[in-house]
Amino acid sequence: MNFELLKDTLVSALSQKGIDEYEIYYTSDSDNSVGTLNKEVNTFSSSESGGLCLRLVRDGKMGYASTELMTEGEMRELVERAEQNALATEKPNTVGIYGGGEAYEENRIPEFIPVSTATLRAAAIKSGERLFAKSEKVQLGTESQAVSSGFDIRIVNSHGLDLVCSCGINALVGSAVVMDNGEMQADYALKEFSEDNLDGVIDALATEAVDDALAKIGAGLVPSGKYNIVISGKQMRSLLSVFSSAFSAKAVIDGMSPLVGKIGEAVASDIVTITDDPQREGSSIGLTFDAEGVPTHRREVVASGVLNTFLHNRETAKQMGTKTTANASKASYSSPIGVRPHSFCIEAGDKTREELLGLAGDGIYVTEIKGLHAGANPITGDFSLESAGFMIRGGRLCEAVKSFTVAGNFFELLKSISALGNVIERGVQTGFTAFGSPDALVPDLSVAGK
Repeated sequence: MNFELLKDTLVSALSQKGIDEYEIYYTSDSDNSVGTLNKEVNTFSSSESGGLCLRLVRDGKMGYASTELMTEGEMRELVERAEQNALATEKPNTVGIYGGGEAYEENRIPEFIPVSTATLRAAAIKSGERLFAKSEKVQLGTESQAVSSGFDIRIVNSHGLDLVCSCGINALVGSAVVMDNGEMQADYALKEFSEDNLDGVIDALATEAVDDALAKIGAGLVPSGKYNIVISGKQMRSLLSVFSSAFSAKAVIDGMSPLVGKIGEAVASDIVTITDDPQREGSSIGLTFDAEGVPTHRREVVASGVLNTFLHNRETAKQMGTKTTANASKASYSSPIGVRPHSFCIEAGDKTREELLGLAGDGIYVTEIKGLHAGANPITGDFSLESAGFMIRGGRLCEAVKSFTVAGNFFELLKSISALGNVIERGVQTGFTAFGSPDALVPDLSVAGK
């Protein structure tokens, strides 16, 4: 596909209609993966996709049209459809197409280098073999997968903007099934890799998946009550991801956020800072511009417990009388403009995990939370979630426990955090948004057990 030719065709067709305000948003994606079951390759997939969305302003209204068919004839049809959609809508356009004029940060994310199918196959097989080699208790049903996924975004508009981003990720997934004394358990690990560090990542992946699965064997029950809870960074970031929509200005405008009217108020403990940083160190995917072409920058959404800002695109910012935070998003090339974070993290504190456990004294270390989307309400912040983990006794991890329910309100939980770990656990980013958090100590959280 010759993008320049298609762009020229679009611009010519727009010019003939006298349309002088428009945006061309183009994406292309490639995904390759190899999976194993019981050390044998059982899945292989390879796909490429892409599409183009045209936004234009006609008679003060915005029209959208999109396509996956990349031909000159389709480009001319695209202009016709977008124009008709603009004429048909009753909603006036209030923000137009982004005019530029702001400085873009240097892209600090390492260049994405996709790996070959042969490397993916070798990595998946070796991962499966290493999982079984970690323990004689590893059982049939153990799986591994190696993935290489990349994407390109290009935004061109009538104000002279021409932006390009190429990103991607290579990742391994290992899922270990173990059995001991007739009890079966399973757990998984997910890690990024490059060809330079592949063997070390495979070993770390296998160790984590197998050790975590074995640690669940023999888990007991806990009595109901209130406990000092240390929530692992992995689970805390999952909670943050579920409730992150509350920080969206669109949710605020729609009355679907518990943070309405809270700007400038304390919404978390004074040791809690939540940032959105598209160029966060260690990230594999980062954009220097959002889905409207606005330059992205690091934002302190919550600073020392105080809510500084909501996340905005240009339309929500105009509605609320402020500036965009460059959080415009598109779920796909054909989607309307929404709002979402880039790399949303609770910043690290100053405590080691051992120090957090010591501060907890006696309590529970939560390492697994289930049913997040069923047991959590982003509109109210309430949650009631089945969990598992380990008892903390005298500041030390002890026996595994399971099938207890942790309940509360996420925003009250943020206010109750009394200490934070010094290491952020970031998830492997498979889309445009990543979440991260350190371990968090929350005193006197309600637990429903036996």
